[in-house]
Amino acid sequence: MNGFVSTLIGLGLCISGAALPAADYVIAVIDPTRIVEQSPQYEAARAQLKREVGDREQKLAEQKKQLTELRQKLERDAARMSEEELQRLKTDIRNRDRKVKYAQAEFREDLSLRQNELRTKLVKQVKEVVAELAREEEIDLILSEGLIYVSKRIDISDQVIARLREKFETR
Repeated sequence: MNGFVSTLIGLGLCISGAALPAADYVIAVIDPTRIVEQSPQYEAARAQLKREVGDREQKLAEQKKQLTELRQKLERDAARMSEEELQRLKTDIRNRDRKVKYAQAEFREDLSLRQNELRTKLVKQVKEVVAELAREEEIDLILSEGLIYVSKRIDISDQVIARLREKFETR
């Protein structure tokens, strides 16, 4: 039996009243993907990241263009070049190719790190808002992800998004 089924059975036993006193429990769900994608914090982080990486992307594109031009020159003019000029051009192409590959790898790594930083910050903000909303609305349990069916009555994702908008606008 997989972990999900075991958890559902355990949850079902708890909810059936075997271990819980007779009381009303408030349960809600959130759609974390929708919350993140519709939050202004996400849009702001995406725009910030685009600004941060724009210059580096442009420089990389220019380096690739120069490398392509040199390769075209080699193909076009190789027959007319002296052996020394040919070797110099080949060495230049190899060196530039190495630099471009290194710069691309470094760029991808830096981009990935920055995306993770921004994602972690946003996840923390969402968790804070969800906890705040749970306390205010006296919600006992909030579920997320991996749900088979959720009634709109208990989905508080829109409230979380609205609260994130409020916090974004007041910062």
